[in-house]
Amino acid sequence: MSEASYVVCGAAGQLGQELLQRLPAAETQGLTRAQLDLARPETVAAVLSDLRPRVVFNCAAYNLVDQAEEEPEQAFAVNALGPLALARACQALGAVLVHFSTDYVFGLVGFRPAPYRESDAPGPVSVYGASKLAGEHLVRQACEQHFIIRSSGLYGRPGVAGAGGKGGNFVLTMLRLGRAGQPLRVVADQMLTPTSVADLAEGTLRLIQESAFGLYHLTNAGQCSWHEFAAAIFERAGLQVELAQCPSSERNDRARRPEYSVLATEHQGVPRLRPWREALAEYLALVAPTA
Repeated sequence: MSEASYVVCGAAGQLGQELLQRLPAAETQGLTRAQLDLARPETVAAVLSDLRPRVVFNCAAYNLVDQAEEEPEQAFAVNALGPLALARACQALGAVLVHFSTDYVFGLVGFRPAPYRESDAPGPVSVYGASKLAGEHLVRQACEQHFIIRSSGLYGRPGVAGAGGKGGNFVLTMLRLGRAGQPLRVVADQMLTPTSVADLAEGTLRLIQESAFGLYHLTNAGQCSWHEFAAAIFERAGLQVELAQCPSSERNDRARRPEYSVLATEHQGVPRLRPWREALAEYLALVAPTA
């Protein structure tokens, strides 16, 4: 591989693909897990030393929330030790590291009346959330020139399998299940902000050009439950679906999820992304005819 100004780790995923669409192709190298595996942090420095990037975007993560409860070593390897290796390599090269994190670093306090801001104390309730929070701390400690960007409820680019090998995103899953004609029950006691990866990628590129290094929350505007999100998908897609609410306790998931993980920024000058319903409408215009 030749030298590149920009490197995108996790290039096969939704967010990685969106960034690759927006960065100058001649100056950008996308790296899939086959080319850079964060589960093998000892290999990271050599790969980046060959490419000598100015900016590294880390979109790679272990995102299998329930499976992480059974595989904590794997989750921490990819979400904490891998980012630490990236951070050390970037520090050695004088490069900027843009590291993506998650709303799941919160949740310990249960429900709350106001969005989390960057200065609020995190408290994860799952192995996945704990591993992502550990990655944040290690990036901050090891690389002076860093942006840590937390987001939530990501969905995006048609034809991309989704994060962590999940095989899709919530919107595509709801469309598939809705078209199958079966009654659905969706969790109504977890609040978040669904976020388009197209908006997140665009906002990220603006953020790193205009803002100081540090920790930022970046999501579409507004909030909803997963049930409200599903209802909006079906309404906008013109699907008649028998949709009911259910509590989180009914699902018997191995990992706990935050009851409330809506994010907001306390920083001035951070790009403000459009309301989540507007972003969803644009996405459904792309995928609803064929999803």
